[in-house]
Amino acid sequence: MKINSFFVLIVVLVLTSCKTEIKTSISPSNLDYLDSSQNDDQYLGGIKMIPISTPKGKFNVWTKRVGNNPKIKVLLLHGGPGMTHEIYESFDGYFPNEGIEYYYYDQLGSYYSDQPKDLSLWDLDRFVEEVEQVRIALGLTSDNFYLYGQSWGGILGMQYALKYQQNLKGLIISNMVPSIPDYQKYSDEVLAPKLDPKVLNEIMVYEAKEDYTNERYMELVVNNYYTKHIIRLPVEAWPEPLNRSFKHINHNVYVTMQGPSEFGIKGNATLKYWDVKAELHKITVPTLSIGAKHDTMDPEQMKFISEEVQNGRFLLCPNGSHLSQFDDQKIYFQGLVQFIKDVDSGAF
Repeated sequence: MKINSFFVLIVVLVLTSCKTEIKTSISPSNLDYLDSSQNDDQYLGGIKMIPISTPKGKFNVWTKRVGNNPKIKVLLLHGGPGMTHEIYESFDGYFPNEGIEYYYYDQLGSYYSDQPKDLSLWDLDRFVEEVEQVRIALGLTSDNFYLYGQSWGGILGMQYALKYQQNLKGLIISNMVPSIPDYQKYSDEVLAPKLDPKVLNEIMVYEAKEDYTNERYMELVVNNYYTKHIIRLPVEAWPEPLNRSFKHINHNVYVTMQGPSEFGIKGNATLKYWDVKAELHKITVPTLSIGAKHDTMDPEQMKFISEEVQNGRFLLCPNGSHLSQFDDQKIYFQGLVQFIKDVDSGAF
């Protein structure tokens, strides 16, 4: 009789645990977020190659949708130029939890998209038109379209907003200032003097000789500048997606637009004189500017963006650098998500 009672008790416990599992399964709202049955990109798990027209012909760019939310759709513009979407894979740890639909996107020339060799394609205005074509192809509208851009992507985001802000619901500019000459001045006058004088002198020797591909030059810059102002982690602790993106960089795009130096924008870089400080007041859509205390760029200039646009907010990452989505991650995503939610709810 005791054995039978024990057996009954075990059965009851098993059944109870099964019921508990059912109760803690994915909620209907999460099922909707994950449901791709009505999307034309279901076959490739959210990936869509989008044809774009350029002055040099038609090419294809790579995008990937994550999630479903008809009210919130964020298009991610990567930095570089010539880097990839891979440095934003950390968004997977935060956006799905908040039900935010977002799109990875490799710009033309980047690793997962077509990589034409014509250098005339690496032009800011042409990239703006590319983003607009991507927006149309993805069906993003002013009811749901948030444009996020970091670093070079921030330049592209500002320039896009100045021409097409009627298509935006919100704009996020991350780790970018509104003036390249001011960026160079900050690098020369504020950050460079903070380096060990011996290190700085050796870097300047290579800079003077324009010997930018020298292994010693890269070693000096990476270990003494990048680990302080690009990502505040030892090189051996850099996130795998970042290392992967560096391996995939398109140097033709990068050098044409950014220049060959890792210590600012120099040479014949097409972005060398870019400056929109006097135009920021024209941007009326809700705008978040994200800055970081240890960035390669002046956080006060990033704050300036939020003050000059008509409807701005500033988020400072006190422990972060240029890639503060990694080295000040909690602050970064808390502020980013809150901005999107505030705009969506009308509380901004």
